[in-house]
Amino acid sequence: MDIGIVELSRLQFAMTAMYHFLFVPLTLGLSILVAIMETVYVMTRRPIWRQMTKFWGTLFGINFVLGVATGITMEFQFGMNWSYYSHYVGDIFGAPLAIEGLMAFFLEATFVGLFFFGWDKLSRVQHLVVAWLVALGSNLSALWILIANGWMQNPVGAQFNPMTMRMEMTDFYEVLFNEVAQAKFVHTVSAGYVTASVFVIGVSAWYLLKGQHVALARRSITVGAAFGLASAFSVVLLGDESGYSATHSQKMKLAAIEAMWNTEPAPAPFTAFGFPDQEARRTHYAVHIPFLMGLIGTRSLTTDIPGINQLVNQAEGRIRSGLIAYEALMTVREQRDATPPEVMKTFETHSRDLGFAFLLKKYIDNPLQASQEQIRMAANDTVPEVWPLFWAFRIMAVLGFGFIATMAYFFYRASFRGMRYPRWALWVAVVMIPAPWIAAEMGWFVAEFGRQPWTVDGILPTAMSASSLSVTELALTLFGFIAFYTVLFIIEMGLMLKYIRKGPYIDVAETDDWLRARQEVLAPVARTAPTAIPAE
Repeated sequence: MDIGIVELSRLQFAMTAMYHFLFVPLTLGLSILVAIMETVYVMTRRPIWRQMTKFWGTLFGINFVLGVATGITMEFQFGMNWSYYSHYVGDIFGAPLAIEGLMAFFLEATFVGLFFFGWDKLSRVQHLVVAWLVALGSNLSALWILIANGWMQNPVGAQFNPMTMRMEMTDFYEVLFNEVAQAKFVHTVSAGYVTASVFVIGVSAWYLLKGQHVALARRSITVGAAFGLASAFSVVLLGDESGYSATHSQKMKLAAIEAMWNTEPAPAPFTAFGFPDQEARRTHYAVHIPFLMGLIGTRSLTTDIPGINQLVNQAEGRIRSGLIAYEALMTVREQRDATPPEVMKTFETHSRDLGFAFLLKKYIDNPLQASQEQIRMAANDTVPEVWPLFWAFRIMAVLGFGFIATMAYFFYRASFRGMRYPRWALWVAVVMIPAPWIAAEMGWFVAEFGRQPWTVDGILPTAMSASSLSVTELALTLFGFIAFYTVLFIIEMGLMLKYIRKGPYIDVAETDDWLRARQEVLAPVARTAPTAIPAE
């Protein structure tokens, strides 16, 4: 396989995936926030909560449609750009994607229509059920997609069949309850909840700075801050869980994130700052926090975390073991049912390392003819580029703690300071709107770039996974996707800004009816309440 074709295919899929993920987090979070707001409306019957539900629901709908448009393309790319990958592991990877389409997406798409067009057709409780089903569908979609992605990170519940030359599922429940997939799911959806909370707070802060839609903005900040604070804590705690699972499922990724070149005495320190030098295999000007990495990665003070150099040596040993499996596989492929039992036994003994032998196909068509130098080169290929992973993880982590501080501050002001906010805090909230998207993109970069050189970790190298396309075809489609997705992004931003400037629709008749029905209760409050609650 031409490496240029592989790299262009990777670039194209990375571009479409990261464009798509601009829409996903807000969809996940807004679906829950809108359902919460409608729940309050049904419980209190206060018109302001219906206005909030409709306003934020409109922004959710715009984002949902653009997310669907960008997400469909990705599934087609598995067949177009990654045909050998689809052939080799399609039995496992395709199952959760099929379930996502048949169960979660249809649920979500069906009830989205009822949500927007059922306000005057359904009762309050019926419409509330619809809102929660939309939220459930959105989050179930994320679950099944992340189960598929989690299997690529930690391929459990499957084995290679030498007769079909493909990976086949052996235990669906092991795939479903894969620890990496479950940790990724809760971490990703929590990040989506933080994204929506920051978005709601930022837009509401803009209204308060302009003196517009004050009642809606104050209540929206209260909901966003409470929901966002819980979600921000969840992101950090579940990110820690992802680090723990990587200790025994993706050791090289963890070592690269930490720029841990050699195994450190337990408990290993955490490198807070430094400049990784991959050529020299050292980190310049490193600032360490003692014991922290050992506690995060192993939950103990006595367990070592292997370094990059030691993992490269292990990879070289696994390549040599994989070559034994590869040689046996060639015999099985030639003799089929007449394969001697001792050959099958040899293959089964070394089959878990077969993927490491495939790393040699980057350098030579027949791995059995590889030189010692090529084996060493293939072992070194198991190390991803360290400095981008090192810094992307730290940007994500710093932003994560920043979200906790921001949410805690707004929650405090909403709960104990009468929903009054200093102007500087409101400006911070507005400026912070893009931050959760930056953190989310950094997180996906760490997850996917850190898995290289594997498409399926330890099973199928990326260099073997791509389709036999030409550079011209890939370049043209790459620029086409960039142009098309950029247009979609501009449309998304234009529609979002249009409806934010327009503000909520206020049903005057409904509000007047609610006020008349509660006039006796509200009259004493109105005589004693201040005319306005200004921002500080």
